[in-house]
Amino acid sequence: MPHPLSTLGIAHTVISLLPVVAGLYSLVRYGRIDAARQVGKVYLVGLTVSVLTSFGLSSTGGINPGHVLGVLALLAAFGGTWLVPRLRVLGRLGAYLQAFGLSFSFFLLMVPGLNETLTRLPSGSPLATGPADPVVQVALLAWLIVFIFGFTLQGRAIRAARRREDGQ
Repeated sequence: MPHPLSTLGIAHTVISLLPVVAGLYSLVRYGRIDAARQVGKVYLVGLTVSVLTSFGLSSTGGINPGHVLGVLALLAAFGGTWLVPRLRVLGRLGAYLQAFGLSFSFFLLMVPGLNETLTRLPSGSPLATGPADPVVQVALLAWLIVFIFGFTLQGRAIRAARRREDGQ
């Protein structure tokens, strides 16, 4: 039987769906997570609340790898949103780093999400037993490949947009 969710666990799970849905929508609709758009702002707020609520959850009783990934996701997201645009020295590289930061935050958000989903669903007979389970490991490897492919597409789109701007 999978571990039951506490009230905070249920709230965290529901809240965590907000950045997942907003991030997926933004990536599909715009090819990137854009913090200047409303859906990007929803993503950032959802990510922040999701990470903050995760600190009340721990099967080990302290800071766990999921918490660390959450903090790294926040650093990547807000680094890409707030810091990178202010570093003029980055020049044209800034657009790539901004896209990377937000996409990497989404990647990191999904790592504990995949593990939790695979170790809890279907209820009563989960697909995996924990982070070391081969099912989780294969899912994470597939997710890494999707991230690399997706960011490659984003980089190509940024380069194509630059070429169009330069040609005008």
